[in-house]
Amino acid sequence: MKQKQKSQQIVYVDANNLILGRMATVIAKRLLNGETIVILNSEMTVISGKRSSRVKETKRKLEIGHPRKGPYWPRRPDRYVRRAIRGMLPRRKPKGKESYRRLQVFNGVPLKYRDQTMETIVEANAENLKCSYITVGELTKEIGWNPPSGD
Repeated sequence: MKQKQKSQQIVYVDANNLILGRMATVIAKRLLNGETIVILNSEMTVISGKRSSRVKETKRKLEIGHPRKGPYWPRRPDRYVRRAIRGMLPRRKPKGKESYRRLQVFNGVPLKYRDQTMETIVEANAENLKCSYITVGELTKEIGWNPPSGD
């Protein structure tokens, strides 16, 4: 029988001002290497390109297929980011399934993770972009996400 190796290395990533695709590739590789990753501030992740073209492309994806039969596309920022990372994993193979289970994505920073030291991904920083961009939070508001009201 195979024994599961538990490497309890949990990495906390602050997704604020990171480019979604570049962040997703780095995180997918690290998940496949056995790390457990918690992504915080997912609604502040950036997608490059004009706002209007990004919204139009995403709405088109939502209209494809049948509303009850799929394919389903997320409207919440945390699920949108998780879906992007899922696309870079071999999710139908055992290693990919196991890797995907080790990923957690949150909007904002939950109370339980406030004291953790967060790292960022330097090569995915949006300050290097020379074009316009939209955050995942803004995009998901355009396609129907209603953020919870602040208390």
